Amino acid sequence: MATTSAPEEHSRGARTLRLAVAQSTVPEDPADRGALQAAGQQIRALMVEAAEAGARLVQFPEGAITYPSKHVVATGPAGELVPADWSRAAWDVIGEEAESITALAGKLGLWTVFGSLHPLTPPNRPHNSLYIVSDRGRLVARYDKRFLSHTEVSYLYSPGHQPLVIEVDSIKFGFALCVEANFPEIFAEYERLDVDCVLLSVMVDDAHRARVAQAYGTLYTYWLGYSIPAQYSATAPSGIVAPGGRWLARCPANGHPALAVADIDLDSQDEDINVAIRYARPWRRSARAGLYDERTPGGDPRSDVRTAF
Repeated sequence: MATTSAPEEHSRGARTLRLAVAQSTVPEDPADRGALQAAGQQIRALMVEAAEAGARLVQFPEGAITYPSKHVVATGPAGELVPADWSRAAWDVIGEEAESITALAGKLGLWTVFGSLHPLTPPNRPHNSLYIVSDRGRLVARYDKRFLSHTEVSYLYSPGHQPLVIEVDSIKFGFALCVEANFPEIFAEYERLDVDCVLLSVMVDDAHRARVAQAYGTLYTYWLGYSIPAQYSATAPSGIVAPGGRWLARCPANGHPALAVADIDLDSQDEDINVAIRYARPWRRSARAGLYDERTPGGDPRSDVRTAF
């Protein structure tokens, strides 16, 4: 399992957090007990590697324990899509792996964010969620995917309904899942909530989504962790985007489990980060808050008439 770090290391202080973003192999059959256990083992191995790299928080993909394929859980006898039969999922194994990940997070002193299914009371469908586990080995929060794909909302999951902000070592994190990258309002909302970093975990083989994620680092001037399954990494590997849009670190694009590691440094003197968080972000906030109202000329025909040179 490879570890990729940012090329430049920053001194670590109270306003710095080392982030590890993983690409792990995500199984697509929630009834395959062996595959679920293998996924959990791989997650835990990467957690150990992240702790050895000095990370305070490690992020895993959407459905890291399992992201069920619609062809596995929601396909009828004639090949048509039907509501998923969640009774066939190995919920006991999914729960055991989640508990083991949580226990290891406490032993390592490592905040851990991983995707999985969250069962609801029948007949409600499960949430597609990110679990946030503290460095004390406690499940402290859960983010439920709010914007679902057509297939997800029609046949698979129940949507969530609220954002989530968690603070770790004075760094504020927001959370999003996969297709939510196509909803800019989620990322604008997190900017208004004053987050320093958004963790976007996906289960998709799509280079465009990685470019959209990178663009949010530019548009909203925060760090962004982009975590993708190892099996899709040849198209767009996991990585960490700096405020301003530069990739700080990326995993190898080779289909194998790996980590990208970089520091979130609120006092960074890197020119692009410094400009983004100290100048661009405050300016854009003031621009949105009515900066131009008193400076807009009213009643000037040279401004109002748009059909004359």
